[in-house]
Amino acid sequence: MEDVLNVSGKASSTTPTPTPTPSAAVDKDDCPYTIELVQPEDAEAVIAMLKTFFFKDEPLNTFLDLGECKELEKYSLKPLTDNCSYKAVNKSGDIIGIFLNGLMRRPSPDEVPEKAADSCDHPKFKKILSLMDYVEEKFNIFDYYPNEELILDGKILSVDTNYRGLGIAGRLTERAYEYMRENGINVYHVLCSSHYSARVMEKLGFHEVFSMQFSEYQPNGKVVFKPAHPHVGMRIMAKELDLDDKQATKTKL
Repeated sequence: MEDVLNVSGKASSTTPTPTPTPSAAVDKDDCPYTIELVQPEDAEAVIAMLKTFFFKDEPLNTFLDLGECKELEKYSLKPLTDNCSYKAVNKSGDIIGIFLNGLMRRPSPDEVPEKAADSCDHPKFKKILSLMDYVEEKFNIFDYYPNEELILDGKILSVDTNYRGLGIAGRLTERAYEYMRENGINVYHVLCSSHYSARVMEKLGFHEVFSMQFSEYQPNGKVVFKPAHPHVGMRIMAKELDLDDKQATKTKL
């Protein structure tokens, strides 16, 4: 399973923040892990896992040879304050999977969108943020869903390679669905920079609402990103959740 990177989705303060639900254990007693809410004190462990299983393999990071990037680490932890990110924890207490989520709120009509790249000093990561800003300019998820005021934004999904095949990605996503039902959120949004991550999201029931080839992004008349095949572009995936449907998806990855 490949990972998902999304560093877009700015929030305004017009919509109240939903209340998180306490940790939820996996149903089966013999399951080697539980699903729990990511806590602020997990930040160091989350970054350690991302360094091992995500940052070095993400296609844009790899193409740019991003290396150590404190700005990326800080940006990755920003959604924790929304209290809707989840972790898979093994019986030894180690984090073996994470789905970092944030909340996207409909901006007010007179609100000027903040560009994430403007405040970034790291030259390589700034290129990635500029691409995300460009995608956000091209496609507004709230135009696609005109009746929604609050959308769950899936930012990073990553699973320890030693524990893949145990359904961790599916269970992390199921827990996010529960959060959506509990807080009346209808739409789950994920921006994929990887061909494989988009396929994973399709297996989890997401569908494409926007796509753009990397070759289309030419801010100075030249293509900026040329990741290795099969990573050819950005895809925004979405899932509309039936809030009356209490049957969680049981996709196993």
